[in-house]
Amino acid sequence: MKANIGLIGLAVMGQNLVLNMNDHGFKVAVYNRTTQTTDDFLTGPAHNTQVIGCASLEELVDALEAPRIVMLMVKAGEVVDQYIDKLIPLLTTGDIIVDGGNSLFTDTNRRTHELQQHGLHFIGTGVSGGEEGARHGPAIMPGGSHAAWPLVKNIFQTISAQVEQQPCCEWVGDNGAGHYVKMVHNGIEYGDMQLICEAYQLLSEGLQLSTAELHTIFTDWNQGVLSSYLIEITAAIFAYNDTDGSPLVEKILDTAGQKGTGKWTGINALELGSPLTLIGESVFARCLSAQKEERVYAAQYLPKTNATAFTGDKDAFISAVHDALYAAKIISYAQGFSLMREASKEYDLSLNYGDIALMWRGGCIIRSQFLTTIKDAFTQQPDLPNLLLADYFSQAIAKADAGWRKAIILGIEQGIPTPALSSALAYYDGYRSARLPANLLQAQRDYFGAHTYERIDQPRGEFFHTDWTGHGGKTASSTYTV
Repeated sequence: MKANIGLIGLAVMGQNLVLNMNDHGFKVAVYNRTTQTTDDFLTGPAHNTQVIGCASLEELVDALEAPRIVMLMVKAGEVVDQYIDKLIPLLTTGDIIVDGGNSLFTDTNRRTHELQQHGLHFIGTGVSGGEEGARHGPAIMPGGSHAAWPLVKNIFQTISAQVEQQPCCEWVGDNGAGHYVKMVHNGIEYGDMQLICEAYQLLSEGLQLSTAELHTIFTDWNQGVLSSYLIEITAAIFAYNDTDGSPLVEKILDTAGQKGTGKWTGINALELGSPLTLIGESVFARCLSAQKEERVYAAQYLPKTNATAFTGDKDAFISAVHDALYAAKIISYAQGFSLMREASKEYDLSLNYGDIALMWRGGCIIRSQFLTTIKDAFTQQPDLPNLLLADYFSQAIAKADAGWRKAIILGIEQGIPTPALSSALAYYDGYRSARLPANLLQAQRDYFGAHTYERIDQPRGEFFHTDWTGHGGKTASSTYTV
């Protein structure tokens, strides 16, 4: 009996997806560039399973039933293209290549069209949930060649996380839609993590709370509106002690790594002219953390001489940090979904935002109770331009407003950085401002560069230029918007 699917790349995610598929009755053929890795997998985690080990790509393809499905779980970029080039001569019309890595959506656009020329289908799918999700049920976000969806749907939806008997996997859209949504998911993940870290620093440094106290606080927060996977694991991290009995988290070097998806999200937001300030600050916060040696020197050269110690009601401030975290989380998702709306228009993705929220409810890193409410908002108003305009979120953020500001003020007073919390508040205040100071900015642009401006007493679309100095002339620069 031939295998239902082949998988290339037996790193952590690949191995766990294979075991997940096997548990659900699917026969999987596997290949890894390093044969020893395949052997170790078959004699270790995959022992006594129906997984088929293959020593070559030819052997892998021969082991598959038609139409053949080959899933790549390899490093994004050139490695994906290299495997595609090797697979094309081995496959026949109607076969499917699936890229399950964190590929850039524009690469998936290109690969979908290129493989079409060979009569092959291509699916670029986001897979979220880390090692645990891959093993027991991830969120899966497929896009690409729609004709291939019925052929992989049963496998993907069966192995995905299930919430209320619904799979956290649905067709996202053509071409790079799946990888685009995964990219935004990861950007929101960057934002969620940074917000939690800022709350941690406000509480640990600002209030001098111990990790044991933080464990209790985050455990409590996980029972309410902040309930989520990331809050849950944060509570667990605070309870984990090193071999000497001291909190392990305090021994970890404060330099954050990143693999690029948050950066891609920020770059794309700039390209589309969509304000994604919180996620952008989250990426830059990681960049700043990486400058460890320079920061250590700067801490001595630029000491916090004006910091004010906290003397107020600790319980009230803990509540304020909770509200700040919740309000900023709303902003992060509002910005992320607004970006997807712009991308859907720009790239003709036809994204279903309610379905995306449902896919993110289970399996993935940003899974939370919160996402059901987002689904409800888009069900009630499919053309909702911004989550902040949904009654539930506008009321929630208004309720949290005072605590949000209070938490940021303490950070300012004590010299504790809150880039994500602060940028989220600035966006909120800017979004609800009927008038911003861009009138002065346009006057400046027209003054030095004749870039023109519109007037509030004239129809939109009519542009004017002023000779501000009396000797600048009447010729205006061309006008365009991002």
